[in-house]
Amino acid sequence: MKIGDLARKTGLATSKIRFYERIGLLKTVDRRPNGYRTYPPQAVMILGLITTAQRAGFTLDEIRVLLPTDLAHWDHTALMDALTRKVADIEALQARLAQSKVHLLHLIEDIQARPADMDCAANAHRVLTNIITEPPGDLTVTSDDICLLDKTDRRQSVNSGPRKKAALP
Repeated sequence: MKIGDLARKTGLATSKIRFYERIGLLKTVDRRPNGYRTYPPQAVMILGLITTAQRAGFTLDEIRVLLPTDLAHWDHTALMDALTRKVADIEALQARLAQSKVHLLHLIEDIQARPADMDCAANAHRVLTNIITEPPGDLTVTSDDICLLDKTDRRQSVNSGPRKKAALP
């Protein structure tokens, strides 16, 4: 099938299909004398696997290692190890996010606990002093965490424009 047919069957843009071919994830491509690419029916399955793996948080490099050259010969042990590792990565990310959420909820509570006779500037000073004297646990975000985030989520946060700083009450 031609690239346009493959794009319609997979829902992927032709540029993305060419990209996967260029980086070596889609290897079953033939070129006709007229320069047109032709793809076998299994290309639909391969592209589906790539898309599903990316949604599960796998990087393209991880997918390249796992994707067999022949779909009939999967390395079961390597696949199960990779899936198990990815679940552990997601659980670690969830734990860090839960810790961040608790920290933010405490911060909100601290801000809202402003005494009635205290102005916003004094309250901001009080809250910042509390943060400095009681630093949160490890809230570091790693590049692996970012890879696990859905691209749509990252696009929304990037495209939402500059964030306005809210004054502490």
